[in-house]
Amino acid sequence: MMRLHLHLLSDSTGETLEVIAKAGVAQFDGVEVIKHFWPMVRSEGHLDRVLAEIIQRPGLIIYTLVNSEVRRTLEARCRLAGLPLVAALDPVTEALQRLLGQEAKAKPGRQHALDAAYFARVDAIQFTIAHDDGIAPEDWEEADIVLAGVSRSSKTPTSIYLANRGYKVANIPLVLETPPPRQLFEVTRPLIVGLTTSPDRLIQIRRNRLLSLNQVTETPYVDQEAVARELAAARRMFADRGWPVIDVTRRSIEETAAAIINLIGEREGAGPA
Repeated sequence: MMRLHLHLLSDSTGETLEVIAKAGVAQFDGVEVIKHFWPMVRSEGHLDRVLAEIIQRPGLIIYTLVNSEVRRTLEARCRLAGLPLVAALDPVTEALQRLLGQEAKAKPGRQHALDAAYFARVDAIQFTIAHDDGIAPEDWEEADIVLAGVSRSSKTPTSIYLANRGYKVANIPLVLETPPPRQLFEVTRPLIVGLTTSPDRLIQIRRNRLLSLNQVTETPYVDQEAVARELAAARRMFADRGWPVIDVTRRSIEETAAAIINLIGEREGAGPA
């Protein structure tokens, strides 16, 4: 297995670089990646200290620096040391400059400004946490999305992911013996989405959950016929109400959330101009 030192150097928090690096590294097998984070590098003195550390563990440098002097110093020092480096945002920034006909602001961390979108995202996260697992259905009309599905069908992690994208999400577990709260059938503002999965996958997840809690694993909760009935009842409810359905069997949380966001876009696009 190859070993790669990956140095993520930023004049802000480095979150953008972490996402880019994760996406890139995921495309390669047989590589042990050791990530080194160097955030808030905004002076040549700080850069000198960071480069001294990088030279001890040479590898690929991925960077975002908007200060032209610090950037030129980094590039010159890396050329002298023979260190490969990539300016992660340059192609995007340059394309936007050409299309928009204006220069980029060159302000570190501008995407993290505490603007209205930031506070809306915080509000969405708070709402979503407070309305997990069927809690407070009287507030569901305030939600952007309501997720419905049987137990362990990825409702909570999908809700949290969507909340981080700025959507207020409530979710409700569907239990065969217990009807859901009436609000599920009365709300008009939120998009209601049904989540389903294959019986085998659901049983596997539920069995692992029981094992992690040191509970008995031979119960109706993981019985093949009982689980099939649960899923069938949920699908009938979704069909009867005309709710869109997403099968999460082979989807990651990110893929499920992307599909839901697409549904939101389609719904808004179908509305009046």
